[in-house]
Amino acid sequence: MTQVYDIAIIGGGIMGCAAALRVREGGMVPIVLDQGDLGQGASGVNAGTLSLQIKRVKLMPYALKGHHEWERMGDAVGFQKTGGYTLAFTEREAALLHERQARKASAGAPITFVSPHRVHKAEPKLAQKVLAASYCPEDGYANSSLTGQYFRGRLRDQNIAFRERCPVTAIDRAGDGCTLATSSGPIHARRLLLAAGAWLKPVAALLGVDLPVQARINTVSVTERMPPLVSTMIGHATGLLTMKQKPNGTVLVGGGWQGRGTPQGGRGQVTAASVQPNLALAQYALPGLARARVLRSWTGFEANVPDFYPLAGALPGVGNAFVLGCVRGGYTIGPYIGRLMGDFILGREPELPLFDPARNFDQETT
Repeated sequence: MTQVYDIAIIGGGIMGCAAALRVREGGMVPIVLDQGDLGQGASGVNAGTLSLQIKRVKLMPYALKGHHEWERMGDAVGFQKTGGYTLAFTEREAALLHERQARKASAGAPITFVSPHRVHKAEPKLAQKVLAASYCPEDGYANSSLTGQYFRGRLRDQNIAFRERCPVTAIDRAGDGCTLATSSGPIHARRLLLAAGAWLKPVAALLGVDLPVQARINTVSVTERMPPLVSTMIGHATGLLTMKQKPNGTVLVGGGWQGRGTPQGGRGQVTAASVQPNLALAQYALPGLARARVLRSWTGFEANVPDFYPLAGALPGVGNAFVLGCVRGGYTIGPYIGRLMGDFILGREPELPLFDPARNFDQETT
């Protein structure tokens, strides 16, 4: 007898897996499909930064909830709550810092402004050029390379079927359900959730839907093991730097600097034009990095739509189909918005509003 799943979820990253777990709690039988390995797309190659100071104002309630989800996962995902400082070195940067962080504090983030003296007392190896700074005690990070391992275990614990290295090549709509053509044979489901991250556009095209999805190619670098240099998350007022030192002594440096490539072309390419200024800013903030060798730099695709808010809701024009993804900072909010999506699919009222995929997309950068 052919198995018919209640819902097929295309995309085994944080959001797709979190949604699968939620619908399973509600009594549905899901299957999760990924063209690679679970959690090895954007969910597994980012810098792991969990900072409220770099989240957009409108997404702050989701980021706060997401932080709690990561904290509950704990050691299984390498969660560390270190607190974090965001630094400004010039008057222009200081004005930008105050304007942005005051709005985020008003949205509920526990962000305060602190003196350069306090920064240097807490982090004496930072540059003595700090003009202004903000602090958030909730900031920290997780180990993104553990994402797939964690969710693979959670899915198994809940007896949720999943198939890795199983790309979907066609979707046939028949009645109220669908049949997915995959590399491991056809899969039948009553509902469909597209949660394929940077690959959402070609997957939605299989259903005749053109989603306005683009992809950023973010670059991350890691140094060799170093003596203790910094104990908290460090960022910059422009948003062009995130930096943390792991317990093993390596320093992870990110900040959204762009590489080259497209999701359809495989892994993106690192460029010196991005890595060099990223590392130069990190060294400016933390001079001790001048003695560190960079062991590796890599890229990860981050999907977005023109307004940089999530797609989360019913897929326009297709019955019993849903879409979830496309948000800058999706690592932080992923476990929580995946739960909200699960509630929506179950017919429940989500705790916080979702983001209608059929909305008008206007450029917005708040």
